[in-house]
Amino acid sequence: MWKYMSQEQILLVLLGNALLLVRRRLCGWKKIHTRFGLVVGPLRSTCYHKNLRNGSGCFSKRRDISISCSAGVDKDSYVPSNEKPTDSRVIYAVAPAMGHNQESHPESHLRVPSIVNALEKMELTPKFRGSAIMELREFKPASIDDIASVHTRNYVTGLEKAMDRASEQGIIFIEGSGPTYATANTFEDSLIAAGAGISLVDSVVEASKLSQNQPIGFALIRPPGHHAIPKGPMGFCVFGNVAIAARYAQRVHGLKRIFIIDFDVHHGNGTNDAFYEDPDIFFLSTHQDGSYPGTGKIDQIGQGDGEGTTLNLPLPGGSGDIAMRTVFDEVIVPCAQSFKPDIILVSAGYDAHVLDPLASLQFTTGTYYMLASNIQQLAKDLCGGRCVFFLEGGYNLDSLSHSVVDSFRAFLGEPSLALEFDNPAILYEEPLTKVKRAIEKVKHLHTL
Repeated sequence: MWKYMSQEQILLVLLGNALLLVRRRLCGWKKIHTRFGLVVGPLRSTCYHKNLRNGSGCFSKRRDISISCSAGVDKDSYVPSNEKPTDSRVIYAVAPAMGHNQESHPESHLRVPSIVNALEKMELTPKFRGSAIMELREFKPASIDDIASVHTRNYVTGLEKAMDRASEQGIIFIEGSGPTYATANTFEDSLIAAGAGISLVDSVVEASKLSQNQPIGFALIRPPGHHAIPKGPMGFCVFGNVAIAARYAQRVHGLKRIFIIDFDVHHGNGTNDAFYEDPDIFFLSTHQDGSYPGTGKIDQIGQGDGEGTTLNLPLPGGSGDIAMRTVFDEVIVPCAQSFKPDIILVSAGYDAHVLDPLASLQFTTGTYYMLASNIQQLAKDLCGGRCVFFLEGGYNLDSLSHSVVDSFRAFLGEPSLALEFDNPAILYEEPLTKVKRAIEKVKHLHTL
């Protein structure tokens, strides 16, 4: 199960906890000033967008909290001088959608700030790493044309018009979309989220032309996107961020063949539907069998010209680290090698974690470290390192934050902190016989 990881990578995982303890003894923890103030209890924040098309700032007006959504720069943020994508190992963008929030909803305004605070605490930001880690601060929201490359214009214009009603009522639920809500800020926040992903595609593509030290991109964005179908929102998702970025990469950068990996615990039905007949976009989803929204059956492999370029692998409840390592080696790697992509895009959902409240898989922080490290290496081997991760699910703030932190460490080639974050005592035996049966079936269907 370790065969796609080098001996050095395996050693990094095993040594991570020991090195962390040494670091703590020598240095202690520093107080970290963060630009997100996480407030326990109700938070009613309004995000004001000025000159949205020009990528201006977005801030929450509240006395004890200052929030940047990375469409602009707040005065307290650290911005390295003369930074270039070619100098970076990781490029990330932050779009927290603070105005898109329903109290007590699992897909809340606390998710992205929790991640950013954890990155600060673990010294994984430009403030501590200089040019090795770069945050994109100036990016434009996606255009209506960008969104309409995946979604119908009727949906896009209808959502924009619904903002008036959301403004009057405070919050609305979109009929037929499952538990998907909208506030007066949802339309603008969703354009910013999609724009962050597009800008990261620009950055990694440009860097690949200038340097062999290719940075990897990570869009820390919400609302998530992989459930949003062409005709509307669904399952907490408003616009299909990954799908929009895929079409943009084709249209603007001439990257014809796009490989999308979706390891969210739920099936990315929106991405699946957008490209089900497209031979140039390979969509591969692992997800918990029988989970929301009930799609992603193993025999759904695409149709027409796109037959064979959709791979759905539902995993039995209880699948964990061993299962996912086996899937990566036996399914993801050969699929990507056969497809020969020009770029890899990742729907990075962290809700398959054993602590996540919305599902029943048992991934660990170490599972996500493995996935980040191996996907990065796969991109280096197949497409010049061009790869962008997009945040999808993940609803336990601790496991979400720790897993993204370990993903960043994997990108940097640094030891995993999984032994610090994970508690192996809560894990139970994986249903490996069922996992093997599912893998063998999907390998037969796709002649792997």
